[in-house]
Amino acid sequence: MTELPFPVAVAAEQVPPRPRKSLYPQAILDLHGTRFAGREKTPLGDVFGLQNFGVNLTKLEPGAISALRHAHAKQDEFIYILQGTPTLYTDEGATRLAPGMCAGFQAGSGNAHRLVNESADDVLYLEIGDRTPGDRVEYPDDDLRAVGTAGGWQFTHNNGEPYP
Repeated sequence: MTELPFPVAVAAEQVPPRPRKSLYPQAILDLHGTRFAGREKTPLGDVFGLQNFGVNLTKLEPGAISALRHAHAKQDEFIYILQGTPTLYTDEGATRLAPGMCAGFQAGSGNAHRLVNESADDVLYLEIGDRTPGDRVEYPDDDLRAVGTAGGWQFTHNNGEPYP
C-alpha cells in the first residue's frame, strides 16, 4: 500500500491557523489592522492539496471583520455560518446572519461584501472560493484594488500606483 501525500480526513480544530493575519498591504493594515487582529483563518482545503477551490474555517472575535468590503471579478465565494450572528454587509445593506444560514457571491456581480462581528460572542463560519487565475478584486470603500498573479496578490491604489 502506498502512502497518500495528503490525509484522508482531519479534525478541523487540529489544523493550525494561517500564521499571517492578512495579505493586505501594510498601509491598509495600519488603518484597519486592529479589526483583523480578531480574525483567524484556518486553511482546511490546503491540508488536502485542493487546487481548484479553497476552504477556510474562519473565526471572528467580537469587533472583528472578515475582510474589507470587496467584489471579485472571476472568483465565486460562498459562506456558511456555523456559530454566532455576524452581520453581512453588501451593496443592499446589512443582513444579520445566524447558524445554518449561508450566502453566495457570484463572480463579476460587483456586489461588494464582508462580514462584521457586531455581537459579544465569537463567530465561526466556512468560506469557500474558487481559485480562478487572473482574478481582480475591487474594494469600493477603500483606496485599494488587487490582481491575482502567479506570485500572489498585487495591490494598488485606485489610480494604479502600487502599494509599497
